[in-house]
Amino acid sequence: MTMSTPLEILKKIKQEAIQKLIEDGLPLSARIYIGMSTCEIAAGSKELWDVFQEEIKKKGIKDVLLKQKGCAGRCNLEPTVEVLQAGKVPFKYVKVDVKKAREIIKKHLIENNVPSGERTPAMRTDPFNLTDRSKFVFGDLDSFKKQLRITLRNCAIIDSENLKDYLSVRGYEALAKVLTEYTPQQLIDEITKSGLRGRGGGGFPTGLKWNNVYRQKSDAKFVICNADEGDPGAFMDRSALEGDPHAVIEGMIIGAYTVGANRGFIYIRAEYPLAVERLKKAIKDARALGFFGERILGTEFSFDIEIVLGAGAFVCGEETALIHSIEGLRGMPRARPPYPSIKGLWGKPTLINNVETFANIAVIMLDGYEHFASIGTEKSKGTKVFALAGKVNNSGLIEVPMGISL
Repeated sequence: MTMSTPLEILKKIKQEAIQKLIEDGLPLSARIYIGMSTCEIAAGSKELWDVFQEEIKKKGIKDVLLKQKGCAGRCNLEPTVEVLQAGKVPFKYVKVDVKKAREIIKKHLIENNVPSGERTPAMRTDPFNLTDRSKFVFGDLDSFKKQLRITLRNCAIIDSENLKDYLSVRGYEALAKVLTEYTPQQLIDEITKSGLRGRGGGGFPTGLKWNNVYRQKSDAKFVICNADEGDPGAFMDRSALEGDPHAVIEGMIIGAYTVGANRGFIYIRAEYPLAVERLKKAIKDARALGFFGERILGTEFSFDIEIVLGAGAFVCGEETALIHSIEGLRGMPRARPPYPSIKGLWGKPTLINNVETFANIAVIMLDGYEHFASIGTEKSKGTKVFALAGKVNNSGLIEVPMGISL
């Protein structure tokens, strides 16, 4: 009997999942997206969510799907609401309060008397197609014109708690492609040629780090995602994990396959409860469909992930201190060498990368190393996410090519 390849298994999973996604959204008279990231909730979006739910139920409004979305990066405009109606351009509302929410419900869902407006080139898309959503979520905002979103590619586009949404935007395709077509060494070569460097601050070449772990002979190896974001005013990792946790998980699984690890850890500070909650759900959902656990996508490769909560010690953002913390020891850095790639968690070879680094892996494997290497500078390829906080007018997140001027 011929065994199915990981790509064939994924295709079947995607067909079933996307068909369910279509059924969930039919008939598509209206879809409402409400920002439900930490920053949006702090601005009042949870109350808006409750208002929409109550009014839709109370007024008996049919054929409306209420969905949550992650942070689009415009913290100064939150809470945000998007209204998508068949045959009309998408409507975006910013700084929405309860009164404004009730007006949106009245005009769009009850009276349905909001004119379609002019369809700009960015809006000549199917507003219910998640692949097209970025064109109208970001296309008409001047502040986004110099941005290039790779790490944050799905944030504010998908419902991060819905695995079907992630699958509809090429989710887990890179993993299936790698397991079907690549040896670990071939994959290391692709990552090396892409020029990706670690996004945690040190900028160490990712391909070189992966190769160092791969070359080690050991009865056990580990993968760690460093999500201990302690810098004042920084919320890049938090937003990425809240808005697109599967992208980071997929990158970790690919890393584990490459270096020969069967166990992984996401070390995240306990002050990020929403990110932790969404990571837990993402791990549970992905495991249920066979994206990790035993015999991933029908292969001999097995890998599983645990979440470890940090207590908020700034020093645990340093990789050796973080490793000590996972081991149950005091989070104190140690001298290097030996580096974690040789002697890391419990003395075993350990691959440790930042949230952003792992989030880039799937894109490199799907779009090719040449595309990624064409972005940025000669020595620093790709993009970087920055948090804009303090006394600035447009606070929030931006993702821009390496080398951009201030």
